[in-house]
Amino acid sequence: MGHSSSVTEFVLLGLTQDPNEQIALFVMFLLIYTVTMLGNLLIVVTVLTSPSLDSPMYFFLAYLSLIDAVYSTVFSPKLLIDLLSDRKTISFPACMGQLFVEHLFGGAEVFLLVAMALDRYVAICKPLHYLTIMNRQVCVLLLVVAWVGGFVHSVVRLVFLSGLPFCGPYVIDHFVCDMYPLLELACTNTYFIGLTVVANGGAICMVVFILLFISYGFILNSLKTHGQEGRKKALSTCSSHVIVVVLFFVPCIFMYVRPVSNFPIDKFISVFFTIITPMLNPLIYTLRNSEIKNAMKKFWCRKLTTDRI
Repeated sequence: MGHSSSVTEFVLLGLTQDPNEQIALFVMFLLIYTVTMLGNLLIVVTVLTSPSLDSPMYFFLAYLSLIDAVYSTVFSPKLLIDLLSDRKTISFPACMGQLFVEHLFGGAEVFLLVAMALDRYVAICKPLHYLTIMNRQVCVLLLVVAWVGGFVHSVVRLVFLSGLPFCGPYVIDHFVCDMYPLLELACTNTYFIGLTVVANGGAICMVVFILLFISYGFILNSLKTHGQEGRKKALSTCSSHVIVVVLFFVPCIFMYVRPVSNFPIDKFISVFFTIITPMLNPLIYTLRNSEIKNAMKKFWCRKLTTDRI
C-alpha cells in the first residue's frame, strides 16, 4: 500500500452499491431532509415570533432546532448527491471540514441538552425562583458554554486526525468522514488517538447521559409535591426531553465508548443519529407540547391573514 500524508481525496463507498437501492434511498432521504428542515426552521421562526414562547425553555429549544437543521445539512446534501453519483469522492479539506462541523454541532448539542435539563430542574424544583435564576444573561452564558464546549471537542479531534499519514487506497467504507473509518486508513499506530476519542467523545457522552438521568430522577421525585395538573404538564415536558436525550446519547455511546473498530451496523447507526434524529426532535417537541402547537396555529393564522391583505 502507498504511504502518504498529503492525500488529496477519499473515496466513499456509501450505504449501498445497488443502483435501485440508491434511487430508493435518495427519495427517502430527500423526504426526510425536507421534513427535517421544515420542522426545525418552523420551530425557530415560531419561537422568535411568538411572545407566549418568551421563556428559557423555548430559547434553548429554538437553538436546539437550529443546531439540528445545520447538523443535518452537514450530511444530507452530500449523501443525496453521492446516491446519484457513480463515483463518490470527498476532498481532504472537505472531509476535515465535515468532521469539524459534525463534532462542533454535535458537541454543542450535548452541552445544550444539559442546559435544557438544568432549565427543567429549576422550573419544576424551584418554581418561585425560576425567572430569577434562569434570567436572560444565564441563558446566554449557558449557550456560550455549549458552543465553546463543542468547539474544544471538535478542535481536539481535528488536531489529532489532520496530521496523520494515510495509506492508500484512500477508500472509506462509510457515507461520511468520521473518526474510526479514517483511523483505519492511518499508516501509524492509532492506539493513543483511539483513547482520546473514547475520552473526548464516548466518556463525555456516558457521563453526561448518566448525570442527565440522575437530574430527571430528582425532577420526578419533586413532582410528588405538585398538584395533578402541574404534575401532568411537567411529565409531558420532561418525557419529551428524555426521549430526545435517549435518541441522541445511546447511538453516541455505542459509536464512541469502544476501541478503534468498525462494524457493519455502524453505518446504519450513523444514519439514525445524523439523518433521522434531527427529523424526530421537532416532531417530539411539537406533538407533546400544546403551547408550541397553539403558537404555530397563531403564526400560520397571522401569515394567512397577512397574505390575503
